[in-house]
Amino acid sequence: MPPGQWRVYDNTLRLLDLFAELDIRGTFFMLGSVAFARPELASEIAARGHEVASHGYSHKLVHELTPDQFRQELVRTGDLIASQTGKAPRGFRAPQWSLGGRTPWAFEILAAEGYLYDSSCTPLPFVGDSKGSLTPYQLATAAGNLWEIPPLVTPGRFVNLPSGGGWGLRLLPTKTILKGMDNAHSAGNPAVLFLHPRDVDPDGPRLPLSPLKSFAAYGTRSDATPVLRTLARTGKCIPLGEMVDSWRFVS
Repeated sequence: MPPGQWRVYDNTLRLLDLFAELDIRGTFFMLGSVAFARPELASEIAARGHEVASHGYSHKLVHELTPDQFRQELVRTGDLIASQTGKAPRGFRAPQWSLGGRTPWAFEILAAEGYLYDSSCTPLPFVGDSKGSLTPYQLATAAGNLWEIPPLVTPGRFVNLPSGGGWGLRLLPTKTILKGMDNAHSAGNPAVLFLHPRDVDPDGPRLPLSPLKSFAAYGTRSDATPVLRTLARTGKCIPLGEMVDSWRFVS
């Protein structure tokens, strides 16, 4: 889809208005290609009190890039975000959770480029490591330590359920999501939720994907706004970078 037909700008503004209404502050993982096409968007996000982090440049999966290509995308996106917001990004999320066992080299590159945390390793089958950690942990690399912050999942009878975002946020019963959040908080861990701008745009266009990928991306295309209103009443929402700072500087 050419940039002139992108709906990401209007949908992001819709999210920003909703977050202001609900007193939510969060982290926006931005593609460098979007920052390049709409340079006013990152500055608007930052001006409203949110963190702007990196989502790579091209949305290519990390395991499809060479280490040099990954670094180039990271630097290009970081430079754009820094020039538009006045702050270099400190967090990264890989497109389609494509950072993990196949790309151990990527963590060292992130640390070397000054990143404090990554949020790309999801403990889910098919798109991540179903046996991966459900809670934040530190990764040691030759370039320094890096926090890994997985999204919220709810352990099920057979597999973990993606209660923190994606089709799970749109389709799972709200009580299931609330229970997962409560369990995380009771254990002293954050409940990391995520969504895409398309999740508040039920009438947006669909890409021609396979049935499985289409379901994962779109579900029933129901609007996530009602469940966000409910979840926002459960506690304070802050950007991931602020959360990591509280871990780094705790006495």
